[in-house]
Amino acid sequence: MKQPAVDAVAINRIIEMAWEDRTPFDAIEYQFGLQEKQVIALMRREMKPSSFRLWRKRVSGRKTKHASRREVQGDRFKCATQKLRIYRSSGK
Repeated sequence: MKQPAVDAVAINRIIEMAWEDRTPFDAIEYQFGLQEKQVIALMRREMKPSSFRLWRKRVSGRKTKHASRREVQGDRFKCATQKLRIYRSSGK
């Protein structure tokens, strides 16, 4: 799977967003162009194996990591660097 070119600052931000409970993979894809499988591959490559396993256990099955499965949309605080305006306008 081909990964888009991202710099070290972007990698750190992607990892940070992936660890956040309320940041959906769709937001990472919108902001950085990485699909969920690519984020998982990036996390596996950039993290220690034990940290990766902890993260995978944490996000597996979590509704908040998938915008289409979330119950509440747009009512939570969002970081200024997190671009989620697309969800409000598209009705997702």
